[in-house]
Amino acid sequence: MSSLSRRRVLFGGAAVGAGALLTACTSNDTSNNAQVNTNSGNENAAPGEKVVIGFTAPAADHGWIAAITNNAKAQAQQYEDVELKVTEAGSDAAAQRAAISTMIAEKPTIIVMLPHDGKELNAAAEEAMRAGIPVVNLDRAFPSQDAYRLQIKGDNYGMGLAAGAYIGEQLKTKGVSNPIIGEIPGIDSLELTQERTKGFNDALAVYGFKVANRRPADFTIDGGQKAATDLLQALPRMDAVWNHDDDQGVGVLAAIQQANRNEFFMVGGAGAKSAIDHIAADDSVLKATVTYSPSMASSAISLARLIAQGKGMADLVELQVPKEITLASETITKENAAQYAKLGF
Repeated sequence: MSSLSRRRVLFGGAAVGAGALLTACTSNDTSNNAQVNTNSGNENAAPGEKVVIGFTAPAADHGWIAAITNNAKAQAQQYEDVELKVTEAGSDAAAQRAAISTMIAEKPTIIVMLPHDGKELNAAAEEAMRAGIPVVNLDRAFPSQDAYRLQIKGDNYGMGLAAGAYIGEQLKTKGVSNPIIGEIPGIDSLELTQERTKGFNDALAVYGFKVANRRPADFTIDGGQKAATDLLQALPRMDAVWNHDDDQGVGVLAAIQQANRNEFFMVGGAGAKSAIDHIAADDSVLKATVTYSPSMASSAISLARLIAQGKGMADLVELQVPKEITLASETITKENAAQYAKLGF
């Protein structure tokens, strides 16, 4: 079970490293009809047809969301053939829907969209696709496959698995047979939150453990502090707690310190720099965090460019970018915090 927390980055089972391709396909015998990529260099990096990428994401009132937008802008600047047009998404799904309608009228080559809510923005994405504008669905999934050309997201279920596996292993090592475990998710109505919780429950079940109390927050510092305060009051004693989001975790840690509680350990979520620093310093109850990297926005821009130019991924045999890509969730602990520090946001 501990191997769940050590998974390496996977591209939804679709991508194979170039080294693996070359190792497996070095024979000069062509009678086996093997389909191989013989390019030794990355031709995709060379300037090509100009691409106008429309980009929209929720307002950057959250560290992870801010990093998403910053990464998208920085990645677009790496290509002289890319023009990035960022459209403010507003504060809710209705405002973002209006922003997308304006974006469609401007006819960009392709759209990269992190929706407020995938279900609520599904129709807007379908509208873009019908208008001949491919959509790259970032992070919060659209339920309809005809609403996107590419869906790239973090492994929400895998986050829960990784957090549950770490907690289960730690409690097993300590000889705790009937632990009291708390959970502080983010916005409970989002599918991604539900996937994280399911993964967490499934991982704990392997050890015969379950969550004793669960208090949703809202991905904000204030929301995290309130949810943690309520959880601490509901559970006078705990052995472990998983907080889904490191941004709201700032408030969670504040509530824990205010309550003067330290009989348990905590696992965070996403991989914020502040969380990695606490883990490295070993100065709080936070002992690990499971990644959900905003670097996916950089990848979304690069892949949107390839789609718009009719190119595939250099290390793949297939001629087109895959339909779906899921990035794996890694576990950051004191032992590897220095390695992951550069990825903190």
